[in-house]
Parts: sequence; C-alpha cells; structure tokens
Amino acid sequence: MENLDQLRSDVLQRVSESETLEALDGVRVQALGKKGEITGLMKTLGGLDPEARKAAGQALNVVKQEVADAIEQRKAVLEEAALEAKLAEERIDVSLPARPAHVGRMHPISQTMEELVAIFGEMGFSVAQGPHIEDDFHNFTALNIPPEHPARQEFDTFYMNEKEDGSRPVLRTHTSPVQIRTMQNAEPPIRIIAPGRTFRADHDATHSPMFHQIEGLVIDTETNMGHLKGTLIEFCRSYFGVDDLPVRFRPSFFPFTEPSAEVDIGCTREGGQLKIGAGDDWLEILGSGMVHPKVLEACGIDSTKYQGFAFGMGVERIAMLKYGIPDLRTFYESDLRWMKHYGFVPLEMPSMVRGL
Repeated sequence: MENLDQLRSDVLQRVSESETLEALDGVRVQALGKKGEITGLMKTLGGLDPEARKAAGQALNVVKQEVADAIEQRKAVLEEAALEAKLAEERIDVSLPARPAHVGRMHPISQTMEELVAIFGEMGFSVAQGPHIEDDFHNFTALNIPPEHPARQEFDTFYMNEKEDGSRPVLRTHTSPVQIRTMQNAEPPIRIIAPGRTFRADHDATHSPMFHQIEGLVIDTETNMGHLKGTLIEFCRSYFGVDDLPVRFRPSFFPFTEPSAEVDIGCTREGGQLKIGAGDDWLEILGSGMVHPKVLEACGIDSTKYQGFAFGMGVERIAMLKYGIPDLRTFYESDLRWMKHYGFVPLEMPSMVRGL
C-alpha cells in the first residue's frame, strides 16, 4: 500500500498516453482486469487488521474509481477522434452528378395479362381463378374429354402421386377447370375470363412445360355464335391495335364445344417478316366454340334452357406475335438484358382501372 500513489500516477499516465482504443483497453485490463495491478491489491486486504483494512480499502476504491473515470474520458476522446478521421476519409463530394437510376421493367407476360384483362373487362367480363392442382373430373371428365383422349396420357400431362382411392391429381393442362368450377358454383348468367398458369409435358421454341392461358366463358339464355364472333373480332382488333384487322373463323373440333372454330387473323410474310393486318396470309391465334351441352349438364346447368360460348388462347403466343419475340424459352431465362429490351415501365401498363 506504500506505493499506491506511485501506482495511481503510473496508471493515469499510461491512460493519458494511449493513442488508440486498443491500447487504452490494454491499460484497463492491466490495471483493473482480473489479474490487474489494482485488483491484485484489493485481494491483499483480507490479510490486514480491521482498521488498516478499512483505511486501505477506502484508498484503493478512490484510486480505482479515479482510474476508471480517466479511462472513460480518454475513451470518449479517442472515439471522437476516430469518428472525425473516418468522416474525413469517407467524405462525399456532393457536387458529383447522381448515379443513374435503374428503373425496373414489367415482364411481357404480366403486361399481356393486364392488356387482356383490361380489354375483356371493358366488355363486362370478370376475372375467375382456380387451383393449379386439379382432379380428373374438373380437368377432363366434365369437359367431355373421353378416357382414350391423348391429353390424358402421361407423355402429355403431369400427374401427381396416386391417392388411396386410386385417383391421381394432375397439374391442370388448361384453365378450363376454372370454367367448370364457376358453372358449378354460380347461377347463370355467367361472363368470366380465367387467366393463369397451365402445365404440359412439352418444351421447344414455341412450347414450355409451364405457360399461361386466358379463357373466356359466357352462359345465358340468348348468347349465340354471332355474339362469340363479335366478341373475338373486337378483341383481336383491340389487342393488336389494327382497326380493320381481318378475322376468320375456321371450323374445328374440341370435345367441350359444339360447333367449334379456330380463329385466324390476317397477316403478310413479305420479305420473311411477319406483319399483322391486311395481307394474303392467315395466322391462327386461338380456339373457340359454343359450350357443349354435355359440359353444361356435367355442371348442373339445364342445357335446354341455357347456352353460351367459350374461347381460349396462349398468353405467350399472342405476346410473341405482338411484340416480335422469336423464342418462347427466353420468357423464363431471367436475362436482365432481355427484360430491358422487351419489358415495360409499370406505370404505362393498361389495367381494368386505368383502361386501355
């Protein structure tokens, strides 16, 4: 204890001479740590008589507190100096021009979906949705697709694991099950569109295992083939932006419609380039027809009282035609350069709220 004043002076000098926070912490450990100088003196108090222990303890506590206060004050000074040095080193030149802003782009599929919903929304259609995993009834049977139809085969359709009852769920091959569910759960009149993802076992420049469709359905007591033709002619001319676009209805066959028709639009391929509009050639873009009575009956709708039409198209296909995209596979490659070229600024997109 005779050297307490000398120890106090030495420690305070080391604190004041510390130039970094690391050096200061070393002084703290050396003086106040578990094996520190002041801590060691505190441990010797037990060997003194009560009066001497009391006096020595008070003196040690005064020195300990003084050293701790000096360390805290020096620490504050060093931290402020470190901050000033960092600010000086990382100073920003506010006179420099701002970095260019990178604006995100809307994917052409989302753009096309918005356009389609906006067009049919103005015609009075509402949007209906359904699950991606369907059962055999909603995906095939209710649509009058027979058991031997190729669409039911595994080379064309993605099946899930078999259930205990022997049935096998399927990734929906079209959005037509949404039409079935709507007819089962709603009373006519019905006027809906069903946009969404669909899945088929196919992959090349014009096909993808996962793609998008939009289908339409109208059911009431008066709708006929003339209404179907008028709706699709108006749609084609609105979507492609050609007021006098030629539209042709060609007889076809689908299990769920009767009569059925493929819809073609006029085009020309002069110079090896496709141009939509008046020309000497035709391009098929969608399928349509009057809803088959068996489909109505499967959904609990009286086919002697109600009738209507349905249509469906691939979203990627019409997007490729309108925006000149040559390969469907590029839609899903997540290439930012491709998105910058084919993408759209979101605020410029049409919608059911903003209109066309």
